[in-house]
Amino acid sequence: MLWELTPLAFVKMHGAGNDFVMIDSRVRPGGVITAALARAIGDRHRGVGFDQLAELRASDSADLDLDFWNADGSRAGACGNATRCVAATVMAEKGVDRLSIRTARGVLHAERRDAQVWVNMGPPVLDWREIPLARNCDIDHLPLPGDPAAVGMGNPHCVHFVPDACAAPVAARGAEVEHDPLFPQATNVEFASMIGTDHLRLRVWERGTGITLACGSGACATAVAAHRRGLAGRRVIIEADGGRLEVDWQADGVWLSGPVAHVFDGVLSPGFLAGCQ
Repeated sequence: MLWELTPLAFVKMHGAGNDFVMIDSRVRPGGVITAALARAIGDRHRGVGFDQLAELRASDSADLDLDFWNADGSRAGACGNATRCVAATVMAEKGVDRLSIRTARGVLHAERRDAQVWVNMGPPVLDWREIPLARNCDIDHLPLPGDPAAVGMGNPHCVHFVPDACAAPVAARGAEVEHDPLFPQATNVEFASMIGTDHLRLRVWERGTGITLACGSGACATAVAAHRRGLAGRRVIIEADGGRLEVDWQADGVWLSGPVAHVFDGVLSPGFLAGCQ
């Protein structure tokens, strides 16, 4: 039972305001997180609160395995900023500058360059079946209002290019597009505007969470969509609500970097865990 595992320690971190709870289950075969526990921890009034939860687990094919959960208890296939936060933490723990991290997206590689942690989020998914979309259509110009583009980064993204991202109806339109029938697994929704050469402003509605201050996989998807539309090069600066991210689409995948912050450590009480059964 969950309460037999107490005290259950956690770490709170954020990357450009995109906030996470990290739970280290590398000594617990199978992990401890369930949908109910993820929802309870994600409650910002009765729990800890997070945009995503990252559970670290022991791996037989990488330095560690990493599972992601949304605040509504659903699973997330990828989370770039959480991966960077975990990579920074484990690199410091092990005294190394490189890590391999197995996620639902596959094995991702992280490395430290000039005090910055970069994570290769893998190649973008550009086949409509694998994003996935419900039917075959032009992924660069979806048949939806606003002429958005679709990109997969381990999770689906619907990227809108707008005159001013700050004025975009992120809450209303994001909630609507998230569950559009074109996206059978729902989708993250991005609103981006160009503010300079290879420089974009981005606001995000995340699937299963809502508006977030930043989204790493969303930044990667936006960079890919912008390049495919001829709006930017392959290396761009993304200004999210919570801070600046850098994306570099190279031959081996889409690399992501940005700020990492450790906020606090905590312990979930036996009473709290017992209520999550």
